[in-house]
Amino acid sequence: MTASHTAYFRQHSPTRFEATQATAGAWNTAEQHIAPVIGLLAHLIEQDHGCRGGSLRLASLSCDILGVLPIGEFDVEVTVIRPGRTIELVEAVLTSNGRTGVRARAWMLQTADTSAIEGTSFPAMPTVESIPAFPFGETWNGECVKTVEARREYVGPGRARSWVRTSTPLIDGVETSTQARMIGMLDFANGMVPRADPSEVGFPNVDLNVSLFRVPSGSWLGLDSTVSFGADAIGQTESVVHDEHGPVGTLTQTLTIRL
Repeated sequence: MTASHTAYFRQHSPTRFEATQATAGAWNTAEQHIAPVIGLLAHLIEQDHGCRGGSLRLASLSCDILGVLPIGEFDVEVTVIRPGRTIELVEAVLTSNGRTGVRARAWMLQTADTSAIEGTSFPAMPTVESIPAFPFGETWNGECVKTVEARREYVGPGRARSWVRTSTPLIDGVETSTQARMIGMLDFANGMVPRADPSEVGFPNVDLNVSLFRVPSGSWLGLDSTVSFGADAIGQTESVVHDEHGPVGTLTQTLTIRL
């Protein structure tokens, strides 16, 4: 069961937000877990586009994590880098205590009916019901992981297929899209199948890059993940992203390994 929280964030103005204790991180409980933050940035990019009368869809999001984020208030500014009627590049920058903490860029693309040629060769995920429950909130520290209900099929070291969902809203009293909510759970991929004991080895990610060829739906996010460690303290988590209807895109996270 997931912990009961009002929301990950409270909104104080169009650009100012406050992280609640529901964001408390897995590596350090005094810092925010980056997963909800990335969902928030996706929401604000979508919201900004809609307020400008746009009809494009967020198709990819590239996030650079520039430092740790204390739990508390912070600001987000959204800027259009490359305007266009069919293709647009938008940037959201999070600033905390006068320092840039996260920089996210999203490609917004036009949509059309291509159902006649849609398809993918990514393998299917096991159904949610067929995978056993996983004690995510007992495996890692912090309140944030306790807001997540998880199921996991362990395949081998650094290899697993997982389903995650949360009932905790991104922003208190604010409706967000299913896609933004799903994006807000993507960063859990790195913690679902640790390749090493996190009490002995640190492997936080410095970025997160997701491409979505289909809008996800439903409440469950599927992650078909592989974690790789190199010989020189650099690693990668790579996932095929699913909803309950099938694959929707891909995710990569670059890891810095700390012994």
